[in-house]
Amino acid sequence: MNETTARPTVADIMQTDVFTLGRNDKLSTADDLMVKQRVRHIVVLDEYDKVCAVVSQRDLFQGALFKALGYGSHLAKKMLDNYAVKEAMSKELFTTTKDVPIAEAASIMLTNKIGCLPVLEGGALVGIITETDFLRLAAAS
Repeated sequence: MNETTARPTVADIMQTDVFTLGRNDKLSTADDLMVKQRVRHIVVLDEYDKVCAVVSQRDLFQGALFKALGYGSHLAKKMLDNYAVKEAMSKELFTTTKDVPIAEAASIMLTNKIGCLPVLEGGALVGIITETDFLRLAAAS
């Protein structure tokens, strides 16, 4: 925990192993990465390697919708191949820093109904905090 305040900060529970994709990568790549790595959020980088968005499992919902409509997984994957991440990613970006109290980060996520916050330091991506990190914290208590 943060020694000066004794209140846990984002740095105490964030994950530093962050999966990223570019804005022009295919949605099928995002879907494959989420399935393979068992994650629900991927940070999107622009052409200058700066964080510009997050693509979430919710953003890829149309793939599941294609399957439900009877297109089958092969056709649903083909559909995802036709679109770039930038066409599905969240338009509004919320971020945090390592020194923010976790209560404040949780409040940002709840207020904006989002499942994660990329963690930046000096504009560079250093981690991510997700709903799962809060669940881990609660389970450890």
